[in-house]
Amino acid sequence: MVAGGDGGLVVSVRLRPGSDGGCDDLERLLWLVDHLAPPAVDAVGGPAVLRVSPQARVVHRGGREVVLTRREFDLLWHLVAHPRRVFTRAQLLESVWGHTFTSARNVDVQVRRVRVKVGTDLSVIRTVRGVGYGLDVDLPVEVVDDPRPRAF
Repeated sequence: MVAGGDGGLVVSVRLRPGSDGGCDDLERLLWLVDHLAPPAVDAVGGPAVLRVSPQARVVHRGGREVVLTRREFDLLWHLVAHPRRVFTRAQLLESVWGHTFTSARNVDVQVRRVRVKVGTDLSVIRTVRGVGYGLDVDLPVEVVDDPRPRAF
């Protein structure tokens, strides 16, 4: 551990892959970071807002673009378009992938990738144990036509 110049703490972590490929350790680490991090704020000190432009297929968070793959964007957009709704993995495979013959674990992988890319300090996709996934109800999302980030 090293103290950062901005008063933060820099922590280096080395994960050893086990029988699960280190996924359990990574999930625990992401959970820990999520729960220890201060609430996300944007450049003006307000709550971090996720800005989604479906026409341009662009996502911004706090003035910076979040680069997502086609499938990651499709998954995020599907959840944004249906707030306060929880989807099973099979429903997401049908709606986002367009078929159900892909492994349901692919949904878990894409959810994890979206969470990491958007930032683990911002709860984007919530897991409903035994059911599936939904957009976090506390997430401020703004759907915009103009994909350019606002000047702060």
